Amino acid sequence: MAELAGLEEPKVRAVNERHGDDHGVNLGKLRALAKRLKTQQELARELWATGDSAARLLALLVCRPKEFGRDELDGMLRSARTPKVQDWLVGYVVKKSPYAEELRVAWSADPDPVVASAGWALTAERVVKKPAGLDLPGLLDVIEGEMKDAPDRLQWAMNTTLAQIGIEHAQLRARALAIGERLEVLKDYPTSPGCTSPYAPVWIGEMVRRQEARAATSS
Repeated sequence: MAELAGLEEPKVRAVNERHGDDHGVNLGKLRALAKRLKTQQELARELWATGDSAARLLALLVCRPKEFGRDELDGMLRSARTPKVQDWLVGYVVKKSPYAEELRVAWSADPDPVVASAGWALTAERVVKKPAGLDLPGLLDVIEGEMKDAPDRLQWAMNTTLAQIGIEHAQLRARALAIGERLEVLKDYPTSPGCTSPYAPVWIGEMVRRQEARAATSS
C-alpha cells in the first residue's frame, strides 16, 4: 500500500475523477508492479479487502481468476462501484471464471443498473465469441425497448451488445442499424481523431468495412 501511495500522481487522479474513478496511479506503472509481484491469490484477496481502488486494480492483475467462487465474484462486483475496477473485474477475472455464464444471466436481470451493466458486458463478449444458444433477436427486442432511457453504464453496455450483433451477425445487421439510427444513443459522443465513434451505426459500418477489406486482401 505504501508503494501504491508513492505512485500517486495528482494529474492522473484529476483525469480519472472526471470519469468516475478515484485513484491517481498511472496504469502502466501499476502493470509493471503486478509483473514484478507475479500471481499471488492471497495477496490479491488482501489487496481487494482494503477497498482502495488502486489496490483493487492491482489485485485483479495478480489474482487467479478461476479460484474465486461464484458468490465471491458477485460480492466483488457489487462492491466495485468505480468504472475502471468494475471493467477490469469483468474483463480480466469474471470472463475467465467457470461461473461467467451463470453470472451473466443473473447480473443481466439485476435491478441495480451497475450490476446489470456487467451482465450486458458479458453478453457482448458472448455475442462475439460464443453466440450459439443466445436469443439474438430477443436481445435486440430488449435493447430497442430499454436502451434509450437506461442509466449511462447500462446504456453503454447495451449499446456495445447492439454494435457487436450488427458487426458479427450479418442476418441481423439491418435491424441493428435501424435500432441504432432510431434511438440515436451516443450519436454525439465526442470521439478523438483516428478513433471509431461508439454510435452503433457508425461503429458497425466501420468494423464491417474493415472485415470486408481484410477479406478482399486475403482472397
